[in-house]
Amino acid sequence: MTKALDFDIKDTDRVIEMAWEDRTPFDAIKLQFGISEQQVIELMRREMKPSSFRMWRQRVQGRATKHSKTALSSTWRFKCNMQKQISGNKISKRI
Repeated sequence: MTKALDFDIKDTDRVIEMAWEDRTPFDAIKLQFGISEQQVIELMRREMKPSSFRMWRQRVQGRATKHSKTALSSTWRFKCNMQKQISGNKISKRI
């Protein structure tokens, strides 16, 4: 029995959400939940409709951003470059 089978609904939903995200590598899922890429695939196969699973597999297969060894360093940013820079001293106050 794999560790992925022991997840509650909340963790299972989060793994599926992360697996669908283009910029979330399998290594991040492994770091957070302790399951390998193969276990993620097994979880996705078990939890999704067959057609949805096939569509996801086509999207993920060979995608550089899902495999951190082949991902470009620019894909590891944590915020959009269009997002405003927030300085540490500014605090919005209502008057």
